Amino acid sequence: MMNINQIRDRYESINKRNIHTAIVNLLESEYKVLGSRKVLDMLAEDIENLYREHYLERNRVGFGEMVFTTTKDDGQRQSYGKKTEDYATVTVVLPLITKEDVERRIYFKKGDRNSNYRHRESRDIETMVRLLKSAKSQGGLLSGAELSVLMNRSLSTIRKYLDAYTEKTGEILPLKGYVLDQGSLPTHKGIIINLYEQGISPADIVLKTGHSQDAVDRYIKHYDQVKKLLRKGMNEESIQEITGRSMKVIKEYIKLYKDLNPEKGLKK
Repeated sequence: MMNINQIRDRYESINKRNIHTAIVNLLESEYKVLGSRKVLDMLAEDIENLYREHYLERNRVGFGEMVFTTTKDDGQRQSYGKKTEDYATVTVVLPLITKEDVERRIYFKKGDRNSNYRHRESRDIETMVRLLKSAKSQGGLLSGAELSVLMNRSLSTIRKYLDAYTEKTGEILPLKGYVLDQGSLPTHKGIIINLYEQGISPADIVLKTGHSQDAVDRYIKHYDQVKKLLRKGMNEESIQEITGRSMKVIKEYIKLYKDLNPEKGLKK
C-alpha cells in the first residue's frame, strides 16, 4: 500500500506538466544551460512573463481592439544611432474601431454623395487621437510610422493630421517623437514657450503638452538665454557664439520672442 508521500508524488506530477517545466527542460536538454535549479526557474519565470506581456489573454481584448507592441514610455531619451530594437517595449490594447465609428458609417445625410470624403479627415483625426492617448495611458508611445500602418494612411497624411490637430486645439499629442524629443519642431517649441510667457508653470506645461519635464525645462532654459541676450542688444551671431547652439535654433527662439513680445522691442 502506498504511503502519503508516494500518493503526493503521483498527483503533484500533474501540476508540473506546464510551460514553466517545459522551458526548464528545454534549457537543460537542448541549450545545455547547466546551473542551479533556482537560476533555471528564474529564467523560466522571466520567459513566461515576457510571453504574457506580448501575448495578452483573449478575454482582455474587446470589440474593435487590437493588441500591439510599441515603444515603452519609461523616460528613455532618443540618441543618435540607437536602434529601434534597443528601446524597451510594452504591449497595449488599442481601440482601433469603436461602435460609434461603425454607426457613423451607417448613418449619413441622404443624397450627400461626398459626405464620407468630406468627413474622412475629422474621423481619421479622432481615431489618431484615440490611439495615441490610449497607448500613452498604458505606458506606450506610438510613432508616426506605426500610426501610418494602423490607420492605413501615408506618413505625410499623418503629419498633416497632427499639425491640424495641434493648430486647432493647441495640444501636443503624445507621439513617440514628441515625447522622446526626437526633433525640435518650432510649432511645439512655440506652444511650450507661449504657455510659459503666459505665466503657466513648467509642471502644468508638461500636463498640457505631453512633453517630458526635462524637455520642457530645456526649451524654457534655452529660450530664456536667448531672450536675455537679445534684450542686451546682441545679434544672432553673438548669441550663437555664447550659447553654442545652432543658428537654426537661435533664429527659432528669436522669432518666438518677437512674435510673443511685439511691444517690448529687443532692448529691456
